[in-house]
Amino acid sequence: MKSGAILVLNSGSSSLKFAVIEPDSGSVIAQGIAERIGSSEPTFKFASKPERPLDKGAGHAEALRALLDELAGIPIAAVGHRVVHGGEAFSDSVVIDAAVLEQIRACSELAPLHNPANVLGIEAARRAFAELPQVAVFDTAFHQTLPRAAYLYAIPYEYYERQKVRRYGFHGTSHGYVAGVAAGILGKPLAALELVTAHLGNGASVCAISQGRSADTSMGFTPLEGVVMGTRSGDVDPNLHEFLAGHAQLDLHQITDMLNKKSGLLGLSGVSNDMRTLLALRAQGNDRARLAIEVFCYRLAKSILALCASLSRVDALVFTGGIGEHAAEVRAQTLGHLRVLGAVVDEPLNRVHGAEHHGRITVDRSALLSLVIPTNEELVIARETARLALQAS
Repeated sequence: MKSGAILVLNSGSSSLKFAVIEPDSGSVIAQGIAERIGSSEPTFKFASKPERPLDKGAGHAEALRALLDELAGIPIAAVGHRVVHGGEAFSDSVVIDAAVLEQIRACSELAPLHNPANVLGIEAARRAFAELPQVAVFDTAFHQTLPRAAYLYAIPYEYYERQKVRRYGFHGTSHGYVAGVAAGILGKPLAALELVTAHLGNGASVCAISQGRSADTSMGFTPLEGVVMGTRSGDVDPNLHEFLAGHAQLDLHQITDMLNKKSGLLGLSGVSNDMRTLLALRAQGNDRARLAIEVFCYRLAKSILALCASLSRVDALVFTGGIGEHAAEVRAQTLGHLRVLGAVVDEPLNRVHGAEHHGRITVDRSALLSLVIPTNEELVIARETARLALQAS
């Protein structure tokens, strides 16, 4: 691998997020996003420069060409790609070749909303940066250590054997990263710790980490399973689909769309999927906002307690992600439901998100230690890419 920074790409169906990162120091040299790609009004934003339009209908390839122009003079050593679903094929990050790309494409059946966009980004980047090694880093890989009792559904086993229907889990790069940081804060090897990590944003999941390995997690076959999220319902009764088809005249596609895009905080509040907006509305007396936050925190605490079944103890509960890092009221309300674990919030520390005491937001006498640790998934991807690209050179 030649010397230089790592270009990290996160390709969505209508967006392309990017960051240029020095993997050793973690410093971000530049970052930006192309949005509404494929539409009549695509835009491109690089670093501190003003946003500018791209040509009508510009796709991933055109966005990458615009990025390539901006990167002139910045040495790039390799390209790292966030890939949502690796199925059972990938338990680690991997250097991308034709065979790997075909396996990622095959996993599109498991993540039809995400993997096809990831593939588009990879294909465009391999053309734009043909001389550079490229690495895929999977959201699901960290959870490939789940035991069978945790990942199998209690449905006929043939559906696992033939269609690979099982729980996969997501947000693996985030859960793994904050677990490593927590080990440093606690001054213990990660392999000696039992942790629960809560990645809370518009998408949210909880993970039980035993001795550095994912032991169980809240998301399942898709990112819809688990806790309440911004627009996703989280767990619902599976018979809800049949009921709504019969009583609300919705077809399967409409029900799936509703559960993924119109539910969660948005569905309960009726106004927003943004926790910041809901907290402000609750302070103004909005009852639906209060209800949405109450359900979010209760279901989150319930999931945390359930995941403790896979651990021998809980050395720390870590909050991360946009909500986890910044919403003190959500953390306090959630910890209030964890009295059975002996959680006692330190209000001053929680108010400043643990910034004054290595992330700690619980009092010294609290039986449950809780920490706030900012996640950095892009840095994980950059370092994984540098590691594998160096091995391949």
